[in-house]
Amino acid sequence: MMLVCLSVLQVIRCKAAVAWEVGKPLSIEEVEVAPPKAHEVRIKVEASGVCHTDWAYLYECGKGMAPRTFPLILGHEGAGVVESIGPGVLGFSPGDKVIPLFLPQCKQCECCLSSKSNLCSENWENTQQGVLADGTSRITCRGQQVYQFIGVSTFSEYTVVPEHNITKIHPDAPLDRVCLLGCGVATGYGAVLNTGKVEAGSVCAVFGLGAVGLAAVMGCRNAGASRIIGVDINPDKLEIAKKFGVTEFINPKDHSKPIQEVLRERTGGGPDYSFECVGNVAVMRAALESCKPAWGTCVIVGWTELEDMSLAPIDLLLGRTLKGTYFGGWKSVDGVPRLVEDYLSGRLLLDEFVTHTLPLDQINQAFELLISGKSIRTVITL
Repeated sequence: MMLVCLSVLQVIRCKAAVAWEVGKPLSIEEVEVAPPKAHEVRIKVEASGVCHTDWAYLYECGKGMAPRTFPLILGHEGAGVVESIGPGVLGFSPGDKVIPLFLPQCKQCECCLSSKSNLCSENWENTQQGVLADGTSRITCRGQQVYQFIGVSTFSEYTVVPEHNITKIHPDAPLDRVCLLGCGVATGYGAVLNTGKVEAGSVCAVFGLGAVGLAAVMGCRNAGASRIIGVDINPDKLEIAKKFGVTEFINPKDHSKPIQEVLRERTGGGPDYSFECVGNVAVMRAALESCKPAWGTCVIVGWTELEDMSLAPIDLLLGRTLKGTYFGGWKSVDGVPRLVEDYLSGRLLLDEFVTHTLPLDQINQAFELLISGKSIRTVITL
């Protein structure tokens, strides 16, 4: 029966938000999504979170972010339902609820086989260039190829992803909530539990209280931190941050001293752990310098690619540790379904991140809400 289904798969015409060039608003277009090829899955995207990284690649490409090829369909924080599968795909069937993953897990490469990393080399270079394994995209518009952002492109009603870039989730999971586990929430939460390995009773500082930072706060709380200090220049973040576990709030604008000095004074030498969730190199250095010299650990979570970060060797020589994290250290295919289960059991907050829900044709308004600081996460419904 499946062989018959595969033989009649057709191109699907649907709506997508297309980025035609850097610095220009997204345009809602009709696109054509080709059938999946071998070891690929075509997904009906139901919901997608709007992440700061999507905005950054549209408006800061070539500045803080590495250049990308346009036209491009952004979006990498989605959830949907399997529409069809290509030849050789195992473990997925039409109708399965899934989350597409910008980070694959092939379970065969050196990194996948190691407990020391969650990276995966499967199709990595291709997906970073916006194409799949054969060097092409499955999406076209106005007669030309449209590139798929990190191999995913969830700002489209349908998309095609490699089989190792998708994970099946619990059938009861609400897709307009668990989509956030495709990037922001999983990244911040895992940065604390997997990368920082925060210990019970610790003092933690989280720089930046957007979705990633609030997820880090939630991770600190669940790890048993005794003090969780939220650092943000937007005073409106205080009340929502309390819901996730912040015990103290510091606005750097309220102080004449550098924030790292303020934190060291308030904590008797510095927090045990600091998490930078902004993607700004000046904040990264402040986060490192704020934590306790003898054993403090600073985890860089915020994303930037082209800027240089300078350090004084003494910042590390006395015992501090500086670490980076990618997707929160989760082995993606295995880890995301467990996070979904944690949400369904009430251990993991997701509803509280969603401040706005908009249709696809209001995607540019979602960016405006994000950059103005008026939203934590906007979910686009498709």
